[in-house]
Amino acid sequence: MSAALDSKAHDTLFLAARTHNGWRDQPVGEDLLRRAWELARMGPTSANCSPLRIVFVRSREAKARLEPLLLAGNRTKTMAAPVTAIFGNDSRFYDLLPKLFPHTDARAWFAGPDKEALAETTAFRNGTLQAAYFMLAARSLGLDCGPMSGFDNAGVDREFFPGGRIKSNFICSLGYGDPAALFPRSPRLEFDEACSTV
Repeated sequence: MSAALDSKAHDTLFLAARTHNGWRDQPVGEDLLRRAWELARMGPTSANCSPLRIVFVRSREAKARLEPLLLAGNRTKTMAAPVTAIFGNDSRFYDLLPKLFPHTDARAWFAGPDKEALAETTAFRNGTLQAAYFMLAARSLGLDCGPMSGFDNAGVDREFFPGGRIKSNFICSLGYGDPAALFPRSPRLEFDEACSTV
């Protein structure tokens, strides 16, 4: 049985964690991004399919490529972040299933024109899960996150995922947030508003 985390860990991951819109001028090294990946990759996915692919936008040149693809309201805060992760889903994730799920022919479950819808749904669901795992991993390592939609997916795909195999899902700025730029926390649904037990 796994041990429960303490309240400090709950704060780090959920209760005190916030979606950041302002960033301190403090770099995020690639070693920290690698550590976050090492944690996030261990989260479960269907048949260990692991469809998430990430481009970390860090350089001035890469940010200049990303900026015009963002909605106007997202540009300033995204450009101020040390790193912005573009979370994408590999539509041909199943080509790696012989490595990731070697004890049966799992590739055959998803490959082929009659299985495109299943592969697309599987990639989207599990890639989204993995992106959430990554954000929790980043928070556990002391980083703040600023996930967002509000960008030109097709443009981002052309610019950062050429070839058409990988489709962007959402983006997330990473760094050390400026508490002064936080908005008031929005309400959340109560258990009885969102959940039922049968």
